[in-house]
Amino acid sequence: MIPDQRDTVEPGGLDKFDDEHYPAYTMGRAAAMLGTTQGFLRSLDEAKLIEPQRSTGGHRRYSRHQLRIAARVRELVDQGTAVDAACRIISLEDQLHEDQRHNELQKSSD
Repeated sequence: MIPDQRDTVEPGGLDKFDDEHYPAYTMGRAAAMLGTTQGFLRSLDEAKLIEPQRSTGGHRRYSRHQLRIAARVRELVDQGTAVDAACRIISLEDQLHEDQRHNELQKSSD
């Protein structure tokens, strides 16, 4: 018999696996998953597109959400877009999406 998860999950425990914003991936693991270099991830941090959390030792830790953003940047870079331009495109796409969501909320409340 499989135990009920609610009985086995403690605050700060296994429920973090479902949190897309939990910084579960080291820089090396994130780079390997994306098929890119650690320098590429550092460049996204420098551009302020992705700001990974830091471990107590100062190492960067990435979430699944951040890795999806990095994958989108890599896709644009692979198509010939410069990293700084790709970061700007992602920022604008995100801003547009947020504004569209806000407009839909406004329409539904009228």
